[in-house]
Amino acid sequence: MILVPTDARIGPLDPIALRGLRDHVQEALREAIISGRFRPGDKLNERLLAAELGVSTTPVKEALQRLATDGLVRIEPRRGVYARFNAEQAEQMTLARAALEGMIAREAARRAGDDDLAGLDHHIAEMGHATQAGAVEQLIVLNERFHDAIQVASRCAYLVSLLDGQRIYDRTTRAALLGDAAERKRALREHRAIARALADRDADRAELAMRDHIIRSGRQHIETVFGP
Repeated sequence: MILVPTDARIGPLDPIALRGLRDHVQEALREAIISGRFRPGDKLNERLLAAELGVSTTPVKEALQRLATDGLVRIEPRRGVYARFNAEQAEQMTLARAALEGMIAREAARRAGDDDLAGLDHHIAEMGHATQAGAVEQLIVLNERFHDAIQVASRCAYLVSLLDGQRIYDRTTRAALLGDAAERKRALREHRAIARALADRDADRAELAMRDHIIRSGRQHIETVFGP
């Protein structure tokens, strides 16, 4: 019986200090599950995962326990560990992020300073160049910086803190979608619309543009991973 799908290779981790090793292992496994490399119901073998990641089984066991708390895996005593992330969970994560980031964009429209808006314009310009060049890795980074800049401009530290648990899902979603040229162009149009709403200090439009962007891209990712 093959316990780890042959198309689910996640590769060894780069050498890192022992401190924080569990976090690195957890992030690698979470990304593999959320990206669809492990399908719902796949059995995860701790020894094979440890060998692929280049670590001992201890941080893998600890990471899987934490992922079980997050609802991404199911641990059955004496039977094993199974991936459980599915389209319904992905939809809920998308809606949660849309609600939070929509409100953050609303507040950014009210509170952003001139320097904040100038910074967003700079990010949009760089995203335009990266989109035209098809520079996917650069675009993923710029995408994150754009959203981070809006969060800083909102001055909503508490709402931003609620997004921390979403970050790995956000990164995985972007990596999966931005490899497609049409998606890169759609995302750029949506980011420009968000930036214009913020520049106009139109809180209603900023909230709606951000929410629609996240829901649209999140559902595209769900369809990519789980099918229509």
